[in-house]
Amino acid sequence: MTAEREQPQARPDFINPIDPDKITENPGLLPYAHTVGGALIKPEDKGKIKGRAMAAMQQQTDRQMQQLYKQMEVLANQARELQRRVEVSEMVYGSEMGFEPLVGHTYYLYERKDGSHLLSMIGANEWGRSFPFNAHIATVTLMADHTWDVS
Repeated sequence: MTAEREQPQARPDFINPIDPDKITENPGLLPYAHTVGGALIKPEDKGKIKGRAMAAMQQQTDRQMQQLYKQMEVLANQARELQRRVEVSEMVYGSEMGFEPLVGHTYYLYERKDGSHLLSMIGANEWGRSFPFNAHIATVTLMADHTWDVS
Protein backbone atom coordinates (compact mmCIF):
# COMPACT_ATOMS: atom_id res chain seq x y z
CA MET A 1 0.00 0.00 0.00
CA THR A 2 1.57 3.18 -1.07
CA ALA A 3 0.44 6.34 0.37
CA GLU A 4 1.01 9.19 -1.88
CA ARG A 5 1.11 12.60 -0.44
CA GLU A 6 -1.16 15.08 -1.80
CA GLN A 7 0.31 18.39 -2.82
CA PRO A 8 -1.40 21.32 -1.22
CA GLN A 9 -3.30 23.30 -3.70
CA ALA A 10 -2.81 27.02 -3.85
CA ARG A 11 -5.78 28.68 -2.38
CA PRO A 12 -7.09 31.46 -4.51
CA ASP A 13 -8.12 33.50 -1.48
CA PHE A 14 -4.63 33.34 0.21
CA ILE A 15 -2.60 36.57 0.18
CA ASN A 16 1.06 36.26 1.17
CA PRO A 17 1.92 38.96 3.77
CA ILE A 18 5.66 38.91 2.89
CA ASP A 19 6.75 41.60 0.47
CA PRO A 20 8.00 39.88 -2.74
CA ASP A 21 11.02 42.27 -2.81
CA LYS A 22 12.19 40.73 0.47
CA ILE A 23 12.18 37.14 -0.70
CA THR A 24 15.11 35.48 -2.41
CA GLU A 25 16.01 32.05 -3.64
CA ASN A 26 19.71 32.59 -2.76
CA PRO A 27 19.84 34.04 0.77
CA GLY A 28 23.64 33.55 0.94
CA LEU A 29 24.07 36.31 -1.63
CA LEU A 30 22.25 38.93 0.39
CA PRO A 31 24.37 41.82 1.71
CA TYR A 32 22.81 41.37 5.16
CA ALA A 33 21.95 38.54 7.54
CA HIS A 34 18.74 36.83 6.44
CA THR A 35 17.95 35.18 9.78
CA VAL A 36 17.98 36.34 13.38
CA GLY A 37 20.94 34.06 14.18
CA GLY A 38 22.89 35.05 11.07
CA ALA A 39 26.34 36.66 11.16
CA LEU A 40 26.46 40.39 11.64
CA ILE A 41 27.43 42.08 8.40
CA LYS A 42 28.67 45.63 8.70
CA PRO A 43 29.27 47.77 5.68
CA GLU A 44 32.91 48.86 5.34
CA ASP A 45 33.91 52.48 5.22
CA LYS A 46 35.56 52.47 1.80
CA GLY A 47 37.17 55.87 2.40
CA LYS A 48 38.90 54.55 5.51
CA ILE A 49 40.11 51.44 3.68
CA LYS A 50 41.48 53.53 0.81
CA GLY A 51 43.10 55.94 3.28
CA ARG A 52 44.91 53.11 5.07
CA ALA A 53 46.02 51.61 1.76
CA MET A 54 47.32 54.99 0.56
CA ALA A 55 49.24 55.54 3.82
CA ALA A 56 50.82 52.07 3.57
CA MET A 57 51.73 52.66 -0.08
CA GLN A 58 53.32 56.03 0.72
CA GLN A 59 55.30 54.56 3.61
CA GLN A 60 56.61 51.75 1.40
CA THR A 61 57.54 54.04 -1.49
CA ASP A 62 59.23 56.49 0.92
CA ARG A 63 61.33 53.62 2.27
CA GLN A 64 62.28 52.54 -1.25
CA MET A 65 63.13 56.14 -2.20
CA GLN A 66 65.43 56.42 0.82
CA GLN A 67 67.21 53.23 -0.28
CA LEU A 68 67.63 54.65 -3.77
CA TYR A 69 68.98 57.95 -2.39
CA LYS A 70 71.55 56.04 -0.33
CA GLN A 71 72.60 54.05 -3.40
CA MET A 72 72.83 57.26 -5.45
CA GLU A 73 74.94 58.85 -2.72
CA VAL A 74 77.39 55.92 -2.84
CA LEU A 75 77.58 56.19 -6.63
CA ALA A 76 78.02 59.97 -6.49
CA ASN A 77 80.88 59.56 -3.99
CA GLN A 78 82.52 56.98 -6.24
CA ALA A 79 82.16 59.33 -9.22
CA ARG A 80 83.73 62.20 -7.25
CA GLU A 81 86.63 59.97 -6.18
CA LEU A 82 87.15 58.82 -9.76
CA GLN A 83 87.07 62.42 -11.00
CA ARG A 84 89.62 63.43 -8.35
CA ARG A 85 91.79 60.47 -9.36
CA VAL A 86 91.67 61.55 -13.03
CA GLU A 87 92.54 65.16 -12.14
CA VAL A 88 95.48 64.14 -9.95
CA SER A 89 96.68 61.58 -12.52
CA GLU A 90 96.70 64.30 -15.19
CA MET A 91 98.70 66.53 -12.84
CA VAL A 92 101.13 63.67 -12.11
CA TYR A 93 101.74 62.93 -15.79
CA GLY A 94 102.13 66.66 -16.46
CA SER A 95 104.56 67.16 -13.60
CA GLU A 96 108.34 67.12 -13.53
CA MET A 97 109.81 63.75 -12.50
CA GLY A 98 113.50 63.20 -11.90
CA PHE A 99 113.06 59.42 -11.77
CA GLU A 100 111.02 56.57 -13.23
CA PRO A 101 108.08 55.71 -10.94
CA LEU A 102 107.76 52.04 -10.00
CA VAL A 103 104.53 50.10 -9.70
CA GLY A 104 103.35 49.77 -6.10
CA HIS A 105 105.48 52.62 -4.75
CA THR A 106 104.10 55.76 -3.12
CA TYR A 107 105.04 59.25 -4.29
CA TYR A 108 104.12 62.81 -3.38
CA LEU A 109 102.79 65.48 -5.72
CA TYR A 110 103.62 69.10 -4.93
CA GLU A 111 102.79 72.47 -6.43
CA ARG A 112 105.73 74.82 -6.79
CA LYS A 113 105.55 78.53 -6.13
CA ASP A 114 105.45 79.20 -9.91
CA GLY A 115 102.37 76.90 -10.31
CA SER A 116 104.17 73.95 -11.88
CA HIS A 117 104.00 70.47 -10.36
CA LEU A 118 106.70 68.11 -9.12
CA LEU A 119 106.47 64.40 -8.27
CA SER A 120 108.79 63.52 -5.40
CA MET A 121 109.78 60.50 -3.32
CA ILE A 122 109.98 62.72 -0.22
CA GLY A 123 106.83 62.98 1.90
CA ALA A 124 105.36 66.28 3.06
CA ASN A 125 106.34 65.67 6.69
CA GLU A 126 109.93 64.75 5.76
CA TRP A 127 110.96 68.22 4.52
CA GLY A 128 111.41 69.69 7.95
CA ARG A 129 111.19 73.47 8.35
CA SER A 130 112.24 74.30 4.82
CA PHE A 131 109.15 73.20 2.85
CA PRO A 132 110.01 74.55 -0.63
CA PHE A 133 106.54 74.25 -2.22
CA ASN A 134 103.22 76.10 -2.21
CA ALA A 135 101.24 72.99 -1.36
CA HIS A 136 101.21 69.23 -1.09
CA ILE A 137 98.58 68.22 -3.69
CA ALA A 138 98.30 64.46 -3.13
CA THR A 139 99.96 61.26 -2.07
CA VAL A 140 99.82 58.80 -4.97
CA THR A 141 100.67 55.16 -5.60
CA LEU A 142 101.39 53.84 -9.10
CA MET A 143 99.07 50.92 -9.90
CA ALA A 144 99.88 47.99 -12.21
CA ASP A 145 97.72 49.46 -14.99
CA HIS A 146 99.74 52.72 -14.75
CA THR A 147 96.90 54.64 -13.16
CA TRP A 148 97.44 56.45 -9.90
CA ASP A 149 95.70 55.61 -6.65
CA VAL A 150 95.16 58.87 -4.78
CA SER A 151 95.21 58.83 -1.00
